[in-house]
Amino acid sequence: MIGAYRPDLVYSPAIIHMTIPGKPKLFVTRKLTQDVEDRIAGTYEPVFNDDDHIMSPAELAEKAQGCDGALVTTTERIDAGFIEALPDSLKIVATFSVGYDHIDIAAAKARGIAVTNTPDVLTDATADTAWLLMLGAARGAVWGERMVREATWTSWSPTHPLGHDVTGRKLAILGMGRIGQAVAKRARGFDMEIHYHKRSRLPADLEQGAIYHDTLAGVLANGEFLSINCASTPQTRGLINAETIAVLPDGAVLVNTARGDIVDDDALIAAIECGKLAAAGLDVFAGEPAIDERYRTLKNTFLLPHIGSATLGTRSAMGMRAVDNLDAFFAGKTPGDLVTAG
Repeated sequence: MIGAYRPDLVYSPAIIHMTIPGKPKLFVTRKLTQDVEDRIAGTYEPVFNDDDHIMSPAELAEKAQGCDGALVTTTERIDAGFIEALPDSLKIVATFSVGYDHIDIAAAKARGIAVTNTPDVLTDATADTAWLLMLGAARGAVWGERMVREATWTSWSPTHPLGHDVTGRKLAILGMGRIGQAVAKRARGFDMEIHYHKRSRLPADLEQGAIYHDTLAGVLANGEFLSINCASTPQTRGLINAETIAVLPDGAVLVNTARGDIVDDDALIAAIECGKLAAAGLDVFAGEPAIDERYRTLKNTFLLPHIGSATLGTRSAMGMRAVDNLDAFFAGKTPGDLVTAG
C-alpha cells in the first residue's frame, strides 16, 4: 500500500493500479445511457446516481468516500475545496464533457489526481446545434412556430413576418478548434465567407479558404453571423461585451454553443433590444439553468437548454470515451485524453 497521501508526490497510473484489489470503485455522479452504465457495471464497482438528481457538494464528497475514481459532468463544480475533501483513494476524475472549466486543474494536479475529458465525439452534434441556432435565430423559428401553435397566423403576407438571409453572408468563428472547423464545413454549403480568430493560424489544409484574423476586432468586423466556439478560460470569460459587440456589423446574428460566461448578458440583451443585433441563438447561459429572465421575453432569441451534444449516439460515445480513459488509467497506461499532463 502507498500509505498516507503526500502532496509532494505525483502518483503514476501504474502505481495506483497496483494498490487496488479487485474491481476499482467508481463514483458516477449522473445517470448515463444504459449501454455506458452496463459497461461500467461489468468493469467497476459502481456507485451510481439512479434518480439523476444534482448532488450537493456535501453529498458528492460523501459518495466519493472509498472510491478510486469518479466520472463527473459539467453540473458538478470540482473546485479546490471539493478536491481537498476527496479521499486519498480517489486518483482520477473523468469528465463527461470536452470542456473542463468546472474543474480546478491546478488543484487536481497538486493532489496527484488525473483529469480526462471527452473530445472529438461530440463535434458534429454540437456543430449541428450551432447551425440549428443560426437558422432558427435568423429565420425567426420561435415566433414563426408560435404563430402556428397560437393560431395567430391568419394569412400569407409579402412583408410580415420577415427573417434574415443566411446564404452568402459573412460568418465569423471565434475559436477554430474541432467544433469551429465543423461549423465552417457546414457554412461552406451555404456559400458563406468564413472568417476566424484563434491563438494561432490553422494550416492551409484545415483552413480550406477561411480567412484568418490575428485580432478579435478583425474577425468581429466581418461577423454578419458570429459563432462562438472557444473554450471558457480566464481570458475568454466576458470576452463578448458591450465593447466587442459594438465592432460587429449592425444587424448581426450571434450564436453561442460554447459556454455562457463568454458572453456578458447585460451587453447582449442591450444589443438585441436596441437593434444592434438582429437576433441571437443560445444553447448555453451564464448560471444555467437559472438564466437571465430577460432572455425569455425577447422575441428575436432562439433559446435551447444546453443540448449541443444531446443525441443518443453522441451521449453514448461520450460515456464510452470517458470509460476508455478510466480503463487506461487503471490498467497502468496514460489515458488518451489526459488534461493534467505536464
